[in-house]
Amino acid sequence: MRRRVLQATIAAVTVAVVLLGFPLAFLGAQLVRENEVGGLQTRADNLSRSVDFRLDQGIDLTDRMLETSIGGEDDIQALVIVTTAEGEIFRAGPTIEGRTVSVERLSSSTGATVMLYASWWDVFWVSAQVILLVVVAAVVAFAAGIAMAIWQANRLAAPLVYLAASAEQLGSGQVRPQLEPSGVEEIDLVAAELARSADRMAGRLAAERQFASDASHQLRTPLTALTMRLEEIMLASGEPEVREEARISLEQVERLVLVVDDLLTRSRRAQGGTTEAVRLLEVVRQQEEEWGPTFQAAGRRLVVEVDRATQVLATPGALAQVLATLIENSLKHGDGTTTVRARSGGPSGAVVVEVGDEGAGVPDDLAPRIFEREVTSGAGTGLGLALARDLANADGGRLELAQRRPAVFALFLSGVPASLRPDVVLPRGAVVSVRRDRRR
Repeated sequence: MRRRVLQATIAAVTVAVVLLGFPLAFLGAQLVRENEVGGLQTRADNLSRSVDFRLDQGIDLTDRMLETSIGGEDDIQALVIVTTAEGEIFRAGPTIEGRTVSVERLSSSTGATVMLYASWWDVFWVSAQVILLVVVAAVVAFAAGIAMAIWQANRLAAPLVYLAASAEQLGSGQVRPQLEPSGVEEIDLVAAELARSADRMAGRLAAERQFASDASHQLRTPLTALTMRLEEIMLASGEPEVREEARISLEQVERLVLVVDDLLTRSRRAQGGTTEAVRLLEVVRQQEEEWGPTFQAAGRRLVVEVDRATQVLATPGALAQVLATLIENSLKHGDGTTTVRARSGGPSGAVVVEVGDEGAGVPDDLAPRIFEREVTSGAGTGLGLALARDLANADGGRLELAQRRPAVFALFLSGVPASLRPDVVLPRGAVVSVRRDRRR
């Protein structure tokens, strides 16, 4: 696409230069030539009137009086020759060799003839300057057109490249690719639709994974019970035929377990990706149990304010690592009570997890670079927050410093729409009882 935009813009600039530049150069040269010739005619008319006045008044003509019609520094130099009716010749100006442009005026009252000769090359050079100016302007316009074409091509092509990369992420399992507005309405519409499709796909993948987990649990429980029952029959029965039948049945059950495991493994591989619907409170409670004693030993409190029904699309391990990093960061650099709370992020369904404390906050010189690698206040390696932000980005989330004093870190996650939650799409039913056929 970039090459096509460049070719189209360059072709348009070339056509404009050819259709406008060439006629403009020709007409400009003609106008300048006519203007210079008109200037010679004006000088000849003025000189003719001056000669008539002097002859009428009886004033003698001299060569010096003709010097005013030769031309100044900004005018074309001309050779001036005046011939009276009696045959006297007066001249002034440089000698002109080669082709000339001449202007003649004949006085009707005195019979004097005024001739002005200018070099044809001087007139041509003035006209050529106009042509050269137009050529330079055409080159500048052509260069500006190419620069504009390159800028426009990059502006249009870059969002498409990002869209292609986002689609690749979506296909490889990154269910919530990050899409930045491009400023091009059509491309932004495609990006918005891709984001909506990613949300729908994420919800469906979460529902399918939940179904796989429930199916695995529902199938393994009766199969395990059946296996134990068959093993009891094999050990308790004294008849060889019964033990043989139990052994054969046990082998069939074991093969059935292997088939179920293989089908579930293939299903997970086909789904791709690592994000799933996670109950946020379970992950937060896990961190509370892990870090609670440490906070108590430091004389501080760790408070959790998360709704039990809140669900997010994330990788459980990655989400736990991000929360652990934020809580540990608050323990090292903060003070007072550390609060982990969750709230809705707006109509988009996003969930914001905030981790804040009552300490002095983040220094102003450190705040803009706090997520950069090896940037630390001196009490750590400077990699924790950078890795946490990378983990959040990998799941389609976003980690930001929401407030400097006191420090509050905000983790933006994609929420699970109510219509796509696993417990809605796949409601939990009653316990399935296994019916056993008794042989008589």
